[in-house]
Amino acid sequence: MKSETGSTILLRIELLHIEPLIWRRARVPERWTLRRLHGVIQKVFGWEDRHLHDFRVGDVRIGMPEVDDSEAGLQDDREWTLAEVLMTGAQEFVYVYDFGDHWEHRLIVEPESRTEAGAGFAPICLAGENAAPPEDIGGPPGYQLFLEALGDPRHERHKEMIEWVGGVFDPRAFDLNRVNRDLKKRR
Repeated sequence: MKSETGSTILLRIELLHIEPLIWRRARVPERWTLRRLHGVIQKVFGWEDRHLHDFRVGDVRIGMPEVDDSEAGLQDDREWTLAEVLMTGAQEFVYVYDFGDHWEHRLIVEPESRTEAGAGFAPICLAGENAAPPEDIGGPPGYQLFLEALGDPRHERHKEMIEWVGGVFDPRAFDLNRVNRDLKKRR
């Protein structure tokens, strides 16, 4: 991702409908398009960008009209910047990834979060908690079943889930350094 000068915004991004809460705090340039913000969210949650997504700002849906023609009026996320979202007055908005699993995220603009950034600024993840669910696990209900099966060696699907995930999965794990290395690779 190309670096830019200008203001940055601090976002708290929460994955909804999961307990315990999975969240990340990231600083991103406000001039970036929502498509670029989508890329940051993918990296900070460890998603693989294999599915459609959209943003919901009030009643406005903003996504990928070039591949998602399911709804008239879908606006292009390459044409909306984070600054334009903020100009609507929104301090919170929604990001949905994978319409089958329906991973719904709440994006919260942190109060007093606008700062100036010099040349060379790139997105950075500042904090977070808990591992994001693996891709294609079946949304929040599938993830709950997955955790139950992993946590109980007597569960009828325990072995299947261990093999499917490729061994160990720690739902409490979060590696801030790995996330930021992944963000740097995206530039």
